[in-house]
Amino acid sequence: MDHSELKRFSSDKWDGDLVARLVDYVRVPAKSPAFDASWEAHGHLESVVREAEAWCRAQPIAGMKVEVVRIAGRTPCLFFDIPATGGLGDARSVLFYGHLDKQPEMTGWREGLGPWQPVIEDGKLYGRGSADDGYAVYAALTVVQAIDAQSVPRPRCVGLIETCEESGSPDLPAYLEMLAPRLGDVQLVAGLDSGCGNYDQLWVTTSLRGLVSGVLTVEILDEGVHSGNASGIVPSSFRIARQLLNRIDDPASGIVQLPELHARVPDERLAQARAAADILGESVWRQFPWVGCSHGPNTVAGGALHAMPVTTDPLEAILNRTWRPALSVTGAAGFPGIDSAGNVLRPRSVFKLSMRIAPTVDADRAMHAIKRALEDDPPYSARVSFSADHGATGWNAPETAPWLARALDDASRRCYSTPAGWMGEGGTIPFMNMLGEKFPRAQFLITGVLGPKSNAHGPNEFLHIDYAKRLTEAVALVVAEVR
Repeated sequence: MDHSELKRFSSDKWDGDLVARLVDYVRVPAKSPAFDASWEAHGHLESVVREAEAWCRAQPIAGMKVEVVRIAGRTPCLFFDIPATGGLGDARSVLFYGHLDKQPEMTGWREGLGPWQPVIEDGKLYGRGSADDGYAVYAALTVVQAIDAQSVPRPRCVGLIETCEESGSPDLPAYLEMLAPRLGDVQLVAGLDSGCGNYDQLWVTTSLRGLVSGVLTVEILDEGVHSGNASGIVPSSFRIARQLLNRIDDPASGIVQLPELHARVPDERLAQARAAADILGESVWRQFPWVGCSHGPNTVAGGALHAMPVTTDPLEAILNRTWRPALSVTGAAGFPGIDSAGNVLRPRSVFKLSMRIAPTVDADRAMHAIKRALEDDPPYSARVSFSADHGATGWNAPETAPWLARALDDASRRCYSTPAGWMGEGGTIPFMNMLGEKFPRAQFLITGVLGPKSNAHGPNEFLHIDYAKRLTEAVALVVAEVR
């Protein structure tokens, strides 16, 4: 392909159409079902799916079929099917993947920004969901159009855009089973819902951690009682919960104690992590919004010690976030607000737990290990339960075919003037493991625009527009190599 023409096409499409589409998309609070139990009644997911469908139908792509696929009681999926060109035949295909549902609002947006308030500033589109992952369907069809604009032979391209990924993709297995006969012999999966280590090169995701989430409930009383009367006799439910969580991870280091949640890091992944650490250096941990303005360890300013990362070694930091399990407490209940907190010993404490697990660890096995550790022999004979609400096994990419390795590196050099980077991601995309089982011979290009400080799921989330333009170019170059 003529890269100068490809670059012009991508830039014109983004500036003239895609950014405007994503501005409209940001305005819609299309929260995933896990965060909006009345999603069907509210109609926001339906709205973004219909908008994307209408845009797809308006694109001048010969022979394309677009439909919203539905299964009763489940979130909708957008599916497109585009025949091959240049005589390549339709049996073999490239599968594009993305999603249109969003994370909830989250607090902490800086003044002038908000989750449903699109703002373009310094080449970035701020707002919830444009980078995670509203851009995917629009970029995917732009890739197809860019290849066709140069009359380069292209494989058949199909796309599956779901609307429950942020809830763990509970509806996806049913849709995959329904659509599998229509997907063809998938040669390449182009998943556009991942991250990038920097904005200077194409980044290829080599693995994804799994996830087990659930609710820990600790009860010691039937009702709250006067803390002066009971404390010292009745243990605090919070203290009991602290003891239980210490069974899961070490409170000082955060190292997860349960061996069932760990896995050996493959030699290839370790070598890739070392290379990524050499590229990224301290930016691996400096990218996060640490307390204070220094963003550095052991920095004294005004006599105060700023927050420190768990490790400042780039390699260890990468391995921590890609191949090692980690526990987060993401929510709590049973606690009154500060203004209404009396001197009462609370009867119960409830916590939402999110456990990232190694990519090759079975989620069901991990779930049972966590439940046993929390519920067995509780302190003070308290009533303890762990109710798992979601488990997703992670994913480790198959060995990269030589043609794909060459195509990825060439695309990165042409679009970014830098070789491709390879690194695991700490998040979870359940669809990748499902696809790996369904299409064991498929190759994977899992990539995305979630780079430093883009803050997916958090406040001030943004899409780096220039990086998205160049990523579109790079994916087009790779897809054009599929035969």
